[in-house]
Amino acid sequence: MLSNLLRTGAAAAFLLTAGLMVDAQQPAPAQGQPKVDSPAAAPAAIFRAKQILGSKVMIQNNTAVGTVEDLVFDSAGNLEYMVVSHDGKLVTAPWDAAKFDVKAQTATINVTPEVWKTIPTYTTTTYPEFFVPTYRTQVYKVYGLTPRELRRIERRIP
Repeated sequence: MLSNLLRTGAAAAFLLTAGLMVDAQQPAPAQGQPKVDSPAAAPAAIFRAKQILGSKVMIQNNTAVGTVEDLVFDSAGNLEYMVVSHDGKLVTAPWDAAKFDVKAQTATINVTPEVWKTIPTYTTTTYPEFFVPTYRTQVYKVYGLTPRELRRIERRIP
């Protein structure tokens, strides 16, 4: 037990020192210029749920098909799906399938109207089991995507 604690502490100290050394090796920005991190470290677009909920959903040919009704997260807190309300029915769309314009409150999904008509629908009383592997694979395939591997987080109480 003590050896595990010592190894973990040594590894943490090494990583902390290595991180400080990397920061120290980066040149400081010229006076009066803001510090710019590398493009790889740049954050992705930031959205708030209230900016997304109620957004109009469009497909190819600028066809409006509904609005964003709900968002679905996995157990690790990753945004997995958006639920689109369409003619009194609900449609699941992978989050990665949509491109958002927050200012215009629109989401665009790159599928044809013919494909959109074939997507399975459900109602508020018959929600699907979003994380059953066959359902995930089926939904992602409709949008031409492959589902990413789900990470399982186990919380242990000491």
